Amino acid sequence: MEGKIHSIETFGTVDGPGVRYVVFFQGCPMRCKYCHNPDTWEVNAGEKKTVEEIIADYITYRPFLTEGGLTATGGEPMMQIDFLTELFRQVKKNKGNTCLDTSGIMFNQKNTEYIKKVDLLMEVTDLVMLDIKHIEPQAHKELTKQENKNILAFAQYLSDKNVDMWVRHVIVPGITFDSQECYQLGWFLGGLNNIKAIDALPYHTMGVPKYENLGIEYPLKGVEPLEKADAIKARNYILYGMKKRKEAEGKA
Repeated sequence: MEGKIHSIETFGTVDGPGVRYVVFFQGCPMRCKYCHNPDTWEVNAGEKKTVEEIIADYITYRPFLTEGGLTATGGEPMMQIDFLTELFRQVKKNKGNTCLDTSGIMFNQKNTEYIKKVDLLMEVTDLVMLDIKHIEPQAHKELTKQENKNILAFAQYLSDKNVDMWVRHVIVPGITFDSQECYQLGWFLGGLNNIKAIDALPYHTMGVPKYENLGIEYPLKGVEPLEKADAIKARNYILYGMKKRKEAEGKA
């Protein structure tokens, strides 16, 4: 089975627990204004690789991945769900840890055949890192060109299936660096039962050179990087929203 792969990183330290072998999938329907991998957007690009090729290479790095494993990121890995599932299945056969870094945008709870595929994927997924871009629907669409209803439905699905989840939320000045937005996100997350970590990631501009090389205008031109201290403040607002939701439901 072949998949379209953008690139592979053999010593990832920010893509899940421990040191990770990171596979960047090609193709993404999202157009996040702060995306630092615009070169992964195009579906009909990347390099074709088989599951066997990736696993053979992954195995050579196993001695360095004792506390980590393999992470699928992108782009959007769930655009190639059959390939992704087979890749994770082979990692598990080799007693490895699997982590899926996704926006959740491909989830469609009305499509029963697709849900069956997601169920199979979750059987071989140890951790989902879910990137929630914005909790408010219209603001999410303005930020990413996509609605967030499927993303939030995926978060609920993961909770119902009891799949471990890390939530990642990029804190952008003037967009998500907002106490009410963070509180509302926390309120939503407080209704879930599978959250293992929450990362409030400070917005950065390291991807700007890629836009210049691709001849694409950077959407957030002029927006300054966020200070780490402000990201901590935002995370505290998220945690406060979670706490209030749990208190309201008698789960605190």
